[in-house]
Amino acid sequence: MEPLARSPLAVAEYGLDLVITGWNESAARQLGIPAQEAIGRRIAELLPTPEDEGLWRRLLDEDSGERRLRHARRDGGHVACAWVHHRVLDARGEAAGVLCIGRDVTAEVEASLRHTQQQELLRALVNNLDVIVWASDRHGVFTYLDGKGLEASGVKPGQFVGLNNFDLFNEHETVGLRRALRGEPVHNLSEAHGKPIENWFVPIRDERGEVDAVIGITLDLTRSRRAELELRERLALIERQQQVIRQLSTPILQVWRGVLALPMIGVVDSARTAEVMDSLLQAVVRTQARYALLDLTGVEAVDTRTASYLVELVRAIRLLGAEGIITGIRPSVAQTVVSLGLDLAEVTTLSDLQAGLKHCIGRSLGEARARGARSSGER
Repeated sequence: MEPLARSPLAVAEYGLDLVITGWNESAARQLGIPAQEAIGRRIAELLPTPEDEGLWRRLLDEDSGERRLRHARRDGGHVACAWVHHRVLDARGEAAGVLCIGRDVTAEVEASLRHTQQQELLRALVNNLDVIVWASDRHGVFTYLDGKGLEASGVKPGQFVGLNNFDLFNEHETVGLRRALRGEPVHNLSEAHGKPIENWFVPIRDERGEVDAVIGITLDLTRSRRAELELRERLALIERQQQVIRQLSTPILQVWRGVLALPMIGVVDSARTAEVMDSLLQAVVRTQARYALLDLTGVEAVDTRTASYLVELVRAIRLLGAEGIITGIRPSVAQTVVSLGLDLAEVTTLSDLQAGLKHCIGRSLGEARARGARSSGER
């Protein structure tokens, strides 16, 4: 044991009773247990295994061999050790104990685990996505080819491995690969077999920084393009439906010669009022209306900006040579108008739409009689 005390490898020795009799500094450092605490304790207690004492007892009868075990450290971490054991024999050649020499392989185990996880991740991608993953060496020779996207082209996984890209494809099809072999990462969109595809060419450099290989990814965009088109069509349909709803909720009706009525329903916000303002002003010009009734009987509430819009709308109607009249203002709407201090002195407001129609028709008939009287007087 003495020659191994200063070994960079962990050294542990135990006897027939499985009690530890030797424990060097490297074992203390790797496993986080000082020698004074390790010596005198049972090996299975200090380094438990799924077999409890069975593994350590079996080593008393087995020739040399290597086993990899994962041990918990006192600080809460873990260490993986590759243990090589040698039986210690007495003068009669019978087993008197076991000498175990351990090498810390934690980094190797973790690297192997990461490699396995990466392989599983790659396998999940190539098996489930419409993607082609490939790799070539510095000369353009395929070293890897796989992916669900191969199905559409009739190419089998690995079919081109060992063949050169530049022999299989024409010059314009290998532009991305050539650029990547010169060290330039490439991403582009193109078409293959009439299908839209997206390509990535990733240069891989060696320890000297020179391009040693290229990894390529080709993604079939057919499904995503179809989904995008369907989404756009649905959005366009929704927009058309919303337009119809807006038109139904704010219909502009010609209820009498020269009289327009706009019954508004629901909650009126500033965006909706701005749209109504544009539509109503256009209707006033188009029909050469003399009166425009804004009926708010079906409006429960307006925001503060909307109340200002309504007053501005009446003024805009007046600038077009017509009269804007607001009917059916509810108490909640009236409170909003008052709280804003808006001046409605120049705006005609009536109790309901019926009163508004009566007002407009009466004014229209009066104007018609006045015109008739002037015409008779002139004759």
